[in-house]
Amino acid sequence: MKDKTSRKTVEAGHPLNETDSRIAAAMLASPRASWRTVGRVLGISERTVVRRAAPLFHDRTLRATAVRNPVWFPDLIPLALRIRCRPGRISAIAATLARRADTIWVDVLGGGDEICAILFLDGPDARNSLLLRDLPATPAVLSWTSHVLLRVFPAALDWSGGLLTEDELTSLRPDTSARPDTSAPNTSAPAARPALPPADHAFITALVEDGRASYADLARRADTTPVTARRRLEALVGDQVLRLATEVDLARLGIRAEALLWITVAPGGLEETGHQLSRHPQVRFASATTGTANLLVAVAAADLNALYYFLSDTVGALPHISTLEVTPILSGVKRTGLVRPGSL
Repeated sequence: MKDKTSRKTVEAGHPLNETDSRIAAAMLASPRASWRTVGRVLGISERTVVRRAAPLFHDRTLRATAVRNPVWFPDLIPLALRIRCRPGRISAIAATLARRADTIWVDVLGGGDEICAILFLDGPDARNSLLLRDLPATPAVLSWTSHVLLRVFPAALDWSGGLLTEDELTSLRPDTSARPDTSAPNTSAPAARPALPPADHAFITALVEDGRASYADLARRADTTPVTARRRLEALVGDQVLRLATEVDLARLGIRAEALLWITVAPGGLEETGHQLSRHPQVRFASATTGTANLLVAVAAADLNALYYFLSDTVGALPHISTLEVTPILSGVKRTGLVRPGSL
């Protein structure tokens, strides 16, 4: 008997069933995993994966992309903005920010009068234009604070929504042994990074547009061969020049409580605390920042009760934290550089 639900696109906003959610989680954890690999790891047939996943990508429930690592791009300034707006203009300001090519995230927070945006600004001139000209010239903007992202803790970037077991995650990423060890704090100074060749920039641009682009398509974009394209992509990901990402509305995975944590940590404990939190299944992003709070953490929990226990049991047990501010996320307008469908 054929599965009729797999022959049509999933209704926008409708929760995914268990199989679709686990396929989506596999795409979150390993955005370029083959359908065969996903089927093997999840214990379903490759044909079933194709039949269920294709509609999810077709109707943009799932979207594949890539995000640059600013460490490799010295001209980029990664900045988190907290912007207070006139409540009646919050949607317009969020939409304007989301349309900017340099915004990675745009979230509406708290009581509906605050936005958090993460931007990768193209140098000091772009930063100064935003902070000294554009924001002051916007009447609907009441105030703002800016926080430079000093270091993103990479463990959280392999987030899968807590829908997969550790064994399944390991099977989806069989090459983890060849990657740099990011599970422990880095106590040495970073080595100087060489400039990327033009072909790598072509790869990155293509992957931002489509994180699952075929090696043949990548080869055409960079004027090389598919074999070379595959080797360069593996090097770019392995060296953390970029991270591949899959965008999905987390509510469709049963995640109903998202929040940003603005945490103040003793300087000597910042590295340890950032790494500990970044490895937690409910943490999808963690970064050391400038500002009064020096650690920004994005949390995604099943419900408010799960969020409460994360705050009390996990955050509360860490020894170096002195203050904590929790700002609920009301809606995500843009994530991983992609505007959410229907958000504008």
